[in-house]
Amino acid sequence: MGISAQDVKELREQTGAGMMDCKKALQEADGDFERATEILRKKGQQLSEKRADREANQGLIVTRVSDDGSKAAALEINCETDFVARNEDFQDRAQQFLDLVYENEIESVDGLLETEVDGLSVADHLKDMVGKIGEKIKINRVVLAKSDGHFISYIHPGNQLGVLVEFENDISDEEVGKNVAMQVAAMNPLAVTRDGVDDSLIEQELDIAKEQLLNEGKSEEIAEKAAQGKLRKFYEERVLLEQKFVKDNSMSVKEYLKKNDTPLVKSFHRLQLGEDS
Repeated sequence: MGISAQDVKELREQTGAGMMDCKKALQEADGDFERATEILRKKGQQLSEKRADREANQGLIVTRVSDDGSKAAALEINCETDFVARNEDFQDRAQQFLDLVYENEIESVDGLLETEVDGLSVADHLKDMVGKIGEKIKINRVVLAKSDGHFISYIHPGNQLGVLVEFENDISDEEVGKNVAMQVAAMNPLAVTRDGVDDSLIEQELDIAKEQLLNEGKSEEIAEKAAQGKLRKFYEERVLLEQKFVKDNSMSVKEYLKKNDTPLVKSFHRLQLGEDS
């Protein structure tokens, strides 16, 4: 049967698939819109399977924080090219998935993929997106966090790096909080305080420092003491509250917060595109 341009246009508006794909689906379905839609969905599934081994290193980091700062969510969604990541529909989808995480308090990628929207699971929506866009698309990370204190969010321009910082209490000046979130983005600390650094990493740093000093001819006793000094330097570089504040390196982040009567940081989440969760 003949397929009109209007039919193709209508199916395209309903599904977002390409014009030629819509025409072929309608021809295969003898003009039946429901069958044509199912054909396009199956095509998306097949394309998704074919692209499963492809690299998806581009995409977006998106965040959302409640008005009172007590709840926060973040999501990383990946695609293959920056061109797709800048697509308005892709960005709208990222926001939709983030809102699902936030509103349904979803704590894992698997939990999000199982969530239904408009009669389809998020996993199926992703397959549809693959069929329409023609690239591998996946959700890499989901963060949901609640606090008795206050969350601040920072998204670096380009949405490839995002930060959520939890402060111990409410913040009167959000600009101060934003500056600390930018610090986390720029300086990539391991932990808020020394207590948050893994013991095995500390032992490793001490061993490396001591070995270097022994190789320089220092005695065992001197090497032991000097290694502790190098460890202090390590803390200054990798522990958030001890780092030099990037906007004024005459003070530490902790001193900056105290100077501005701002609560200390309790925790943070730093999501950089393509990093392992």
